[in-house]
Amino acid sequence: MYAIIKTGGKQYTVAVGDKVRVETLAGEVGQQIDLTEVLAVKDDAGMKVGAPFLENAVVKATIVAEGRHEKVRIFKFRRRKHSMKSAGHRQNYTEIKIDEISA
Repeated sequence: MYAIIKTGGKQYTVAVGDKVRVETLAGEVGQQIDLTEVLAVKDDAGMKVGAPFLENAVVKATIVAEGRHEKVRIFKFRRRKHSMKSAGHRQNYTEIKIDEISA
């Protein structure tokens, strides 16, 4: 059984027991959260697809950790102009563990 959820403007395919790094969510480490934006659920009975979301479908997850991704280097260079610009970016994330999928 798996589900397709939407959080932080992105879509993730998750199953029970998976650990997923998503955009920062409000909550403390160890807190259980409900993800209600479920796009589709696949189980033994078949595939259920929402338009855009499934009614009464909930994915329950626990916040495992919070942190920051590796640094992404940004480098802009204009040839023959003696112009360079260098920067870096680290995106925050929340790591969640999927506990239950209910449709």
